[in-house]
Amino acid sequence: MWSTTSRRAFLRGAGAAIALPFLPSFARASVLGAPARPPVRLGFFFMPNGVLPSAWTPKGVGAEYELSPTLEPLAALKARTLVLSGLRNAKARTGEGHYVKTASLLSGAPVRKTAGRDLEVGESVDQLAARLRGHLTPLPSLELSLEPVRNVVDMGFSTVYGAHISWSSPTRPVPREIDPRLVFERMFDASRLGRDPAHASVLDLVRSDARALRSRLSSADGEKVEEFLEGLRALELRVQRFTEASDERRRAVDAGARPADDLPDDYPTRARLMLELIAQAFATDTTRIASLMWGNAVSSRSFRFLDGVDSGFHPVSHHENDPDKQRQYALINRWHVAELAWLAERLASMPEGEEGGSVLDSCALFFGSGLRDGNKHDPNDLPIAVVGDAGGRLATGQHLASKKHTPLCHVYVDLLRAFGAPVDRFGDAVGGLEGASVGV
Repeated sequence: MWSTTSRRAFLRGAGAAIALPFLPSFARASVLGAPARPPVRLGFFFMPNGVLPSAWTPKGVGAEYELSPTLEPLAALKARTLVLSGLRNAKARTGEGHYVKTASLLSGAPVRKTAGRDLEVGESVDQLAARLRGHLTPLPSLELSLEPVRNVVDMGFSTVYGAHISWSSPTRPVPREIDPRLVFERMFDASRLGRDPAHASVLDLVRSDARALRSRLSSADGEKVEEFLEGLRALELRVQRFTEASDERRRAVDAGARPADDLPDDYPTRARLMLELIAQAFATDTTRIASLMWGNAVSSRSFRFLDGVDSGFHPVSHHENDPDKQRQYALINRWHVAELAWLAERLASMPEGEEGGSVLDSCALFFGSGLRDGNKHDPNDLPIAVVGDAGGRLATGQHLASKKHTPLCHVYVDLLRAFGAPVDRFGDAVGGLEGASVGV
């Protein structure tokens, strides 16, 4: 049977559970006085291989700054964006070029050099948030990636380090999911799909519950539920088509019928599906914490699907000041920022609350890389941006240039506080980042 919390309704059926978006009917029925404030959501988005500094760094500081070419896709979101300069992860200065900087990005902890299983970093900020408040949602957190784990040894380090930014403890990386179908099934607890021919869609599993719920809703909320379910079905079909195409691609390559380079690249489609799944997870309060790795450390992912790019990410990041490699490097960086902008705009299109708000209003989307210039493996002045003010708690709309070598972890203190987890310190930082929080 359908059930509600103070803000949400859930449709349930044998082998499925669907959390619905915010419905004013339930808010009015369950909250006395002022409407409940939407919960804060935190997203963490990792781009490997750093940036081309000359194309990343904005001109000017404060509210009057000018977006750089790489950050230009955020133009419509400038007032909701906080660009940060001067930050570093001090514990990532030792070791090789990539793996330490990736594993330590969200914890600020030192990385044990090992080629084996005795991994050690530190609990990451997203997992601390999940440990403190993850019990409030069906899924404590959601960890996604676009590349599989490659468990080999490189420069004395296990490459497992380079495949994980989320760590639930100093010795335990959180498994990431790279298959959109499995993410969808996990989000909606759709364990019976694919095994029962009578239930081709997750909606089949909750159909009777949906009918019962509609009879108890206002006409406006009823229309909102219908629109949500139609959108969910459309997403489900996109995931199914992607899975079928990926399976066909894999069979063709395995059979030697066509080389992988001769087939359409499914990477951009997989990336967009993962972002849509995060958007749905936030809108339905399935989780309030999500992370996405667009690639592992040292990713040589081909970006030939972009106009003007004919190489892989890692090779052009070692540009050696070659103008053509720098140009391609900047285009790849810009694509990542554009995908983040797409997610933010998608969240902004999702209504929430009773006063014309959106899901983005309560989000903080952290975007960054573990190093600055990939050509130098520079861990100082990291490329960091946050989109969304976490319900008015962050001072967005500015380029905040901190003093050189300011600990990156100050930002995580601000994010944790905005999330409702009052902390005084995290990693090598005590207190928040000066100028980043409005103290709400």
